[in-house]
Amino acid sequence: MTAPLIPPNLVSVTADPSVHPAQAAALAAGLDLPLVVPPHPVVTPYLLALMPDRLELRELGPGAPGPVYVDFVAGAVAHRRLFGGGRGQPLARAIGLKRGATPTVIDATAGLGRDAFVLACLGCTVHLLERSPIIAALLRDGLERAVPDAVIGALVAERMQLQVADAQRYLRQLDPDQHPDVVYLDPMYPHRRKSALVGKEMRLLRQLVGDDEDASELLAAALCCARQRVVVKRPRLAPNLEGPPPTLAITAPNTRFDVYLSLRN
Repeated sequence: MTAPLIPPNLVSVTADPSVHPAQAAALAAGLDLPLVVPPHPVVTPYLLALMPDRLELRELGPGAPGPVYVDFVAGAVAHRRLFGGGRGQPLARAIGLKRGATPTVIDATAGLGRDAFVLACLGCTVHLLERSPIIAALLRDGLERAVPDAVIGALVAERMQLQVADAQRYLRQLDPDQHPDVVYLDPMYPHRRKSALVGKEMRLLRQLVGDDEDASELLAAALCCARQRVVVKRPRLAPNLEGPPPTLAITAPNTRFDVYLSLRN
C-alpha cells in the first residue's frame, strides 16, 4: 500500500465519560491522533472510541454502519471456533495442519486477527504482524480482553503474539533461526466479496490502509522466509499474485487459498 500508515485528518480519539481521561489521552498520544473531549465537536470522518468494555472504530455521518471492534470471546468468531470444521476446514488444510503436525505461523497481514485466532485454537503458535497502528490497536484490545476468559484466555496468551511492523521488512530481516514453518498472507483486495458485516469492516479498514499494492513484493519476502509453505488467501475468482505460480489451491465457496510449497522441502 502507498498510503501513510495513518492518513491525516481521518481519525480522532475520544472516550466514553466513564473512562478515565488519561486513558484516552495516552491512546491518542501513542497513535499521534487528535483527542476530542466533549463538548468539542468531532471534525474527522472516523472516530476511535475508548468504551468501558472495548475499543471501537466508528464511521460518522448519515447512514454510517455500526462500530468495528475485535471480539474473540463471543459472536461470529466464537461460532467459527466451535463450528468452523476444525482441522478439516480449508484454512487448516492450506496451512498444513494434520495429525502430529502443528506448524508455527507468521500472519503477515493480521488485520482483525480472525484467521490467526482460528489457527491458534487449532494449536498453532501465531506471530501476528500489522503495520497499521490503528488496526493493531483494535486487535491488541481484543487480545487483551480475551486473556481473562476461562475458555480461550490461555491459548490467546500463549499462542498469539502481536507486533506492529511492516511485514515485508520484518520478514527480510528475520534471523534464519526464527523463520516460521508457514507465512500466511491475506492482502487487501479491491474487489473482494464479503458479507454485509465484513463489508462494513473492509470499507473502514480500506480507508485506513488502502489496498495492498505491494502484495507481490510481500509474497517474495514470504517465500524467502517460510520453511514449509506460504499461504495466500484470495477471493475465489481473483487472479494469482504476481510471481511464481502456486503449487496448489484449496477452495471454499467464496475464498481460495493459494499454497506455495517451499523449495526447502
